[in-house]
This record gives sequence, structure tokens and C-alpha cells, in this order.
Amino acid sequence: MEPYYYTKLPKHHQSVYHAIFQGLMNLEDSFLVPRIDGRELTDLFFRLRLDHPEIFWASGFHYKYYQDSPNLIFEPEYLFEKGKIKEHKKALASRVEKLIRPAAKLSEWEKEKYIHDFICENVRYDKLKKAYSHEIIGPLGQGVGVCEGIAKAVKVLCDGLGIWCMIAICGNNPEKGIKYRHTWNIVQIGGVYYHLDTTFDNTLGKHNCAEGGIRYDYFNLDDKAVFRDHEPLIAPAPSCTDGDHFYYKEKKLSFTKAEDVYKRACQAAKKGKPLTFHWRGGYLTRAVLEELLDLMKKAGEEREKTARIALNWPQAVIRLTYADGRAESSVSVDEANEGEQEGTQHK
Repeated sequence: MEPYYYTKLPKHHQSVYHAIFQGLMNLEDSFLVPRIDGRELTDLFFRLRLDHPEIFWASGFHYKYYQDSPNLIFEPEYLFEKGKIKEHKKALASRVEKLIRPAAKLSEWEKEKYIHDFICENVRYDKLKKAYSHEIIGPLGQGVGVCEGIAKAVKVLCDGLGIWCMIAICGNNPEKGIKYRHTWNIVQIGGVYYHLDTTFDNTLGKHNCAEGGIRYDYFNLDDKAVFRDHEPLIAPAPSCTDGDHFYYKEKKLSFTKAEDVYKRACQAAKKGKPLTFHWRGGYLTRAVLEELLDLMKKAGEEREKTARIALNWPQAVIRLTYADGRAESSVSVDEANEGEQEGTQHK
């Protein structure tokens, strides 16, 4: 599959991209590339690494040039010494091959879910934001990652299973307390593009780790849904216009009527199992939310149980569990993007 960001570059920049790619793959200490502006070079290097997350060892670069030369001298910064890079490269190739083997014969959608679930079950968000957590070696080698490393790991696994996948990136927004850029994936399933933010689902799932539930709030969203709580893109990406095949609707867990919420809440209270569902019956206003909360509490009271409710308000997703005994019901608001917010410890 042709690298997405490469296809969007002008021909001169594609030449630079190709020269950097070859130099990094050969682990060269320095090499010549056609001369371009420094800011353009930084942007191109970043996009190349999104196209090629398998190049986990290149974390930065310096460059220099002579006044009359048409070239730059490109000097990459490597995370490890070259012997270690080769060891890690071999180990990661083996790891990826082992991970994708059980999913080889699944459908595209099932492969996507397999990758999503693997990340949510096996990777924790690295609030220290170590350098390797930005690369595939973090999630796939150490079991930790930040959004960039997680999105790269998803792409490497999608590439291995033949699913079209790219890495989308949006800017930060200090006014909203969002300190860092955020990356996630866009996948093509059945010839249609969808947003897949495994980092956000991973964070939400960790909130619910006591109940052992994987979240799918950001599984196959369209543009309208994802940009309710994602900042605008700062690099080109395909449009995602299909809003009818997100996870909860596919699984018949997207409700448009309050009575359906009550019916499923009663089942959850009876069986003692958690219920995660999406509200699709118009805007989730405070008035609508209060009505739904009352119904979920009522379903618990009828079974002498207490409702515990967590709300992902931007995506209108509600997580419901019941505890034995009568007590004050609790309602909390989930923060899917806590890793990118101000106040998060980092290095």
C-alpha cells in the first residue's frame, strides 16, 4: 500500500522523502538530501515516520548545508545504537508476525476489532511519555505507549493484516487544557473510511477495569462524531462520511427510545452484567440525560441494586453497572483524552 502522506507531497519533496527513507533504513550516520526549507524538512520527517512506523529508531535529526550546495547534510538521531536497533527490529518483526497470525483469516472488520482489542487489553498509557512510547517499540515491546506510539502500532498491525490504514493528527488547544497534539487512525473497511481512536478507547476501558470492559466509543466513527472531541486535523486525511456503521449501532446498542434504555437496564440489573450503550434519540441534553438516569436508577431499585453510571458526553455513550444493595446512585463523567491534557506528568 502506497504511503498516504507521500502521495500528498509535491514531486520535489517526494525526492527528499525517498532519500531520508533510504538513509534511515540503511542506518546511515549522515547522508545528502535535496535542499528544502528547515520547517518543511521537519514536517516531512514527521509525516514519513507516520507513513512508516516500522522505522521506530529515528527520533529526530539535525542538518547542515553549504551556501551554494543544492543538498542538505541530514544527520538522524537514533534512539539506540545500531546493534540494538537490529536486535529490536528482528524481535519486533517476530512479535508482529506472531500477533497477526491468529487473525489472518478473519474479515476486515474482525481484524480491525482484533487489533483494537489487543491494544486495549495489553497496552497502558504512559503518562511519563518516554521516548520509546512514541514508537511501536513501546506498545508492542514494552506494553506502554502514548497516542502516537499506539496509532503507529495499530498501523503496523493493520499493514500486516492487509487493512488500509493511516495515522491522523490534530493540533493541541491550550485554551481547552489540551497540551499535546493527538494522533489516531483512519482505516478503510469495506471500501469506506472510518476513524479509529484506540488510545481514547484504551483510556476509557482502564476507567472500567474493575468490570473488565473494553470500550468502543471511538470505533469506526465518521467526521461529525469524532470532531465532537478531537481538534481539527493539521495534516491531510481522507473524509469519513459514513455515520451508520459505528460499533454500538452494529451491535444493536445504539438506542433512540427511552423505553429501550429502560428495558436493557432491567436486563443488566437482573443479570448483574455491565451495559455500555450509545444514545441516538436526538441531542443528549441535560433534560434527556436526567430522564435516562432516572430510568436506569429505577431499573436498579426494582432489583434492590444501585446504579453506577459513567458518561462519555461528547459521544453520547453511557456505561452502566449495578452494585448489590440500596445506596445513592453515582454518576461520573469519563475523560477519554486525559493523557493529552494539561497537568499530565511528562518528560
